[in-house]
Amino acid sequence: MRGGLLHEGLARNEHERRNGRGELEDEGGRGRRCWLSPSCEESLKDMRHKKAETACEVLDDKGKDGRKGAGLACEHCETAESLTLGKNGLEDVPQDVRFPAEEEKILAYWDHIDAFKTSLKTSREEGRPEFTFYDGPPFATGMPHYGHILAGTIKDCITRYWHMNGFHVERKWGWDTHGLPVEYEIDQKLGIKSRDDVLKMTVAKYNAECRSVVMRYANEWKRVVRRLARWIDMENDYKTLDPTFMETVWWVCKQMFDKDLIYRGYKVMPYSTACSTPLSNFEAGQNYKDVSDPECVVSLPIIGSDPPASMLAWTTTPWTLPSNLALCVHPTMEYAYVQDVKTSAVYVLAVPRLVQLYKKESEYKVLKTVKGQELKGLRYEPLFNFFVERKGDVGFRVLCDEYVTADSGTGIVHQAPAFGEDDYRVCLKEGVIFKGEHVPCPVDDDGRFTEEVADFKGQHVKEADKAILASLKASGRLVKSGAIKHSYPFCWRSDTPLIYKAVPSWFVKVETLKEKLLANNDKTYWVPDFVKEKRFHNWLAGARDWAISRNRFWGTPIPIWHSEDWEEVICVGSVDELAELSGVRVQDLHKDSIDHITIPSKMGKGELRRVEEVFDCWFESGSMPYAQCHYPFENKEKFEKTFPADFIAEGLDQTRGWFYTLMVIGTALFDKPAFKNVIVNGLVLAEDGKKMSKRLKNYPDPELVINSHGADALRMYLINSPVVRGEELRFKEQGVKDVVRDVFLPWYNAYRFLIQVVRRLQSEEGVSVQGSGTGYIQSDNTMDQWIQAAAAGLLQFVQKEMQAYRLYTVVPRLLRFMEDLTNWYVKMNRKRLKGGAGVEEATVSIRVLLQVLLTLVRSMAPFTPMFCELLYMNLRNLLPESERKESVHYLDFPQANLQAVDERMELKVRRMQVLIEKGRMARDKRGISLRTPIRAVTVICPNTELLRDLEELKGYVLEELNVRSLTTTTEEGDMVVRSAAPDNTILGRRLGKAFREVSAKIKTLTNAELMEYERKGQLDVCGSILSGDDLKITRSFNGDTEHVQAESYEEVLALFDVGLDESLRQEGMAREIVSRVQQMRKKAGLLPEDLIEVFYESSDETVLSILSNHMETIKSAIRVELLPRARMPEYLKPLVLLQSEEDVNGMKISLTITRACLHVSKQAGDVSQGVSIEALQVSFCSLPHCFSLPPSSPLSSPLRSHVLRLLMSSSYSRP
Repeated sequence: MRGGLLHEGLARNEHERRNGRGELEDEGGRGRRCWLSPSCEESLKDMRHKKAETACEVLDDKGKDGRKGAGLACEHCETAESLTLGKNGLEDVPQDVRFPAEEEKILAYWDHIDAFKTSLKTSREEGRPEFTFYDGPPFATGMPHYGHILAGTIKDCITRYWHMNGFHVERKWGWDTHGLPVEYEIDQKLGIKSRDDVLKMTVAKYNAECRSVVMRYANEWKRVVRRLARWIDMENDYKTLDPTFMETVWWVCKQMFDKDLIYRGYKVMPYSTACSTPLSNFEAGQNYKDVSDPECVVSLPIIGSDPPASMLAWTTTPWTLPSNLALCVHPTMEYAYVQDVKTSAVYVLAVPRLVQLYKKESEYKVLKTVKGQELKGLRYEPLFNFFVERKGDVGFRVLCDEYVTADSGTGIVHQAPAFGEDDYRVCLKEGVIFKGEHVPCPVDDDGRFTEEVADFKGQHVKEADKAILASLKASGRLVKSGAIKHSYPFCWRSDTPLIYKAVPSWFVKVETLKEKLLANNDKTYWVPDFVKEKRFHNWLAGARDWAISRNRFWGTPIPIWHSEDWEEVICVGSVDELAELSGVRVQDLHKDSIDHITIPSKMGKGELRRVEEVFDCWFESGSMPYAQCHYPFENKEKFEKTFPADFIAEGLDQTRGWFYTLMVIGTALFDKPAFKNVIVNGLVLAEDGKKMSKRLKNYPDPELVINSHGADALRMYLINSPVVRGEELRFKEQGVKDVVRDVFLPWYNAYRFLIQVVRRLQSEEGVSVQGSGTGYIQSDNTMDQWIQAAAAGLLQFVQKEMQAYRLYTVVPRLLRFMEDLTNWYVKMNRKRLKGGAGVEEATVSIRVLLQVLLTLVRSMAPFTPMFCELLYMNLRNLLPESERKESVHYLDFPQANLQAVDERMELKVRRMQVLIEKGRMARDKRGISLRTPIRAVTVICPNTELLRDLEELKGYVLEELNVRSLTTTTEEGDMVVRSAAPDNTILGRRLGKAFREVSAKIKTLTNAELMEYERKGQLDVCGSILSGDDLKITRSFNGDTEHVQAESYEEVLALFDVGLDESLRQEGMAREIVSRVQQMRKKAGLLPEDLIEVFYESSDETVLSILSNHMETIKSAIRVELLPRARMPEYLKPLVLLQSEEDVNGMKISLTITRACLHVSKQAGDVSQGVSIEALQVSFCSLPHCFSLPPSSPLSSPLRSHVLRLLMSSSYSRP
């Protein structure tokens, strides 16, 4: 940043040249050599600045260290060492800027001043009230993606905002270090296929492997988080593997256990065979895929049926059929005994589901129909004999339950209670299985059939489908088979199909907490609110008991010890309690460190041993509000003062994840929600609308996007998208580019322009400008009043909306204000700001622009922190010393100046803006450039206040639209014709069936009828009284549309005279020539203050006529008269900057620009080449500035350069 500006300034100063060693020399001949200091090297290690050992030093003419100029030659050292308060003063701003590089320098500067820690230290010392923020812990076993970046940006914006609003906001990073993501990594690395493999290598070694990878990508996370300018403490982070964290998790468990909220149960749960563990219902819902699975219809002959008949059952999980114990029908559904025409077999299935087996009615004959209740109790022949001995007396019969539907299958559901929640429930209710018994479940932890199903032993259940179907076909029980495409749950970690399996597990009694959960949810505030009121509310209302245990190894062990008969069960809540009960004190709480510990029974039952399971990592993350600060063992008072959190934020997928677990545990412990306010972001998808996939490579690498366009641009793109409203975002890199083009470049150019006019005012008029962070600047200028009113209105709006956490309304409003500032205020006041209306007006307008820019920088600082810092580092030099801070982030958020608030002024200017925008549209429709003037615009409107506003701002309208005259009138004559359309939403809802007739009539209403509607405010249409916004009235022009372009909006009809005569066309072409000269200046890299000569050559008579008739217009714009190229002296040819052949609307003109044409008198030739610069300056100041410089001048090239430099800012005469 500063280094770049400094080097540019030195290069422009021709008092500096390179010596023979390639080092920069200053005026005294001293060489500058740059090395990097150790402190600088540490803070800039990511910037790849490889030079250096000691310090950035300036060598004096004897080669000795001269510290006076230290730090002036290296932009990286300059970044870390020279950007201290007021060191460099106000600096020029380069035209070309690369925002990613500037961001790197800002980050280095923050490191140098320790900005984040300093801001926290200051707010703590000031005794500010606490604003509590909880950050959900990510896994460090994967790289951050756009979802993380989005959530992190939202969190950073909110916490920065509240810090700037007078709060102390601690921001503590956390890591989720336990659970399936880590174990799955190790399983893949070591080729572990089953639980037995882990036990063979020992749990201690397995957990050591897990510990070794949990922080694999921590440095990458830290780099990305820092690069995104997110301020959060990653040094004093918490990790779920920390003993202090785990101890609090034990305490949480004990509190819930003592409240009888935790129990051991045997339930059918989603089960990952790849990870050998059950999952919670919300985990199972995270990864559904459309897959093709086998489907089949099997026959189960009814015992004792006459004639013989078979029940038909349908399933998409053939692997569950060996465990079939019953059938289930709906009690009130109608079932048919049908005879198959082709085979003569008699089948029983639901009448609505005959289509499952038959395409045509001619393929079967209905023998009789019965209700499902009549089928209850029928016994049938088992498909397999594996469990006949165990369940033959109570099983293999027809049951009834209303969960059976007619949506699919045969209306008869086969029951395998070990593999279906409803199967388990119904079989338990009907006495097929019994509570506490080991339900027939012939599948091991790894999803393979056990000895109980000998025919398929060792086969994975999903792979055994084919063999099972083949066996059924051989036994004549397979009636139909095929494939079905349906949505099926997959393991979110291993990406393998889940099964449902009955397993023993530990549960939280969520169902008993349901009413409290719903009441606590009502106490929270969500953005967007529909997530709270629908998605989250519905999830809580239907919540089932939460399975919190996992049959894994790497996690916080469940602290429950029990006797062999389970009659004595205790829960341990701390390390001290464990030591007291067992006599063993441990430092680590992982499974391998405590599983050997036994507790003597107080009931004489020997030794109590710990249960095998560990906690689900969701239980740990839901405990983070307490565990991150080791509550209640430490920080008890502080925690209780700041709980619940003021704010949290995560993605929509956490509705059934982290948000849910926080709510359950907070309610169970304290009957409070764990948070007050939450922002829920939507999902970030690839540009094609699909989920982002590393395998498919369907999204750009986040770090490449940041390095190409800047982190602030990415931040702004994300938070100004539908994703902050909980909707989906299809990520497009072009969108980030557009932010740079549409937001940062106009903003930067407005800032750059301000610095230019401030420096010009100081150098040319000797007037210094000083702003203030507060206060209203008195001005009679309408635009000054308006932009200050707009800034005050913006701040009022932002404060209101940010208090409501509505980023989706705040950012668009900030961007709209930026548009007002850059494309309206600056553009419409450019001449005035540059001194065109006098020094006093320039000073006032510059002060206004400075204050508004400072307001914008401070108000945008939470959202684009690095860009705002970049601007503030220079703008602060225009503030009183007492108001300057080292960082914009040390400032308070700006408050609206009530003196500036003026809604009436904002409305007035907005009306002018709309008219100007309509005028530009009119020009576009007729293909008329803004450089070509048009004759007139007439505004017809019944609203006299609106017309008066336009008259008061007439000058701006004329200039912006390049129009000769503006007329406003309420008189329509016969020029205006009205038409109307109904508001379908409003009227359709209100009128119901009558809407069609009323709608048709509205479209035929006459101009007179619509004028009456406007005058009276209502109208009777087909017996319905219409008023307010019921009608949408459009005005159209009745007249000469060839020469008039009409634009209608609200109650206005604007008529633009687009008929062009030769004088208008010529003036437009003169402005076009000015534009070409300005483009050449830009291409040549000139600054606004650089003086030039412009020469032309053309044989086109029209061009020559335009130059003759409009030379004053051209001269006033480019500050110099165009001269024929024939008048360009020979000695100016080396000073030619650029020559261009231009085509102006088909007319040819050649333009040449040179440096300012200086004419040196002959006395100058006597000046010695060896004279000092100071003596040369005195000599030339004493000479008339009209002199010639022949090619044979004795002045050396370097001296001639100095002469030109010295005299360019002085008065001079022309050829």
